[in-house]
Amino acid sequence: MKPLSDLAAIHRLDRDAFVALLGGVFEHAAWVAEAVAPARPFASVADLHAAMMDAVRHAPEAQRLAFLNGHPELAGPEARARAMTADSASEQGSAGLDHLPPEDAAAFDRLNAAYRERFGFPFIIAVRGRSRAEILAVFEARLGRGQAEEEATALDEIGAITRMRLDMLISGAGD
Repeated sequence: MKPLSDLAAIHRLDRDAFVALLGGVFEHAAWVAEAVAPARPFASVADLHAAMMDAVRHAPEAQRLAFLNGHPELAGPEARARAMTADSASEQGSAGLDHLPPEDAAAFDRLNAAYRERFGFPFIIAVRGRSRAEILAVFEARLGRGQAEEEATALDEIGAITRMRLDMLISGAGD
């Protein structure tokens, strides 16, 4: 979608248009945009993003888990089937996860399975600007964490991902 000129333009949108524009910022979770729509106007993009993250963090546990499970695995089946959102495909492609050598593909498959088994949701990391080797090292390290710590880290990573998405969507958003 074409970036809007500024946050004020987003505030002028009716509720449905606001949700249509921002509903995809959080992977398969238009409910996040719906939750913050009544709180407009926001003083900054940072405040809008903070409100959206607050909605996610304070969602009921079952909804948060479903939200986390709405994210694709890194270099996983959705990526191979080209069945990810455009944002996820672009992000994974930026890290070269869309064309892995066989040994890296096998490593991602092994780690994805182990992670999902341990935590009950896919491994989530902001991949832009990270190499495959760095992503794999972080993946391995995070497998040793506890459930609460890892869920908090996954939400922090979603915060980084969604802030980048908002900044790309709203021109002049660097606040």
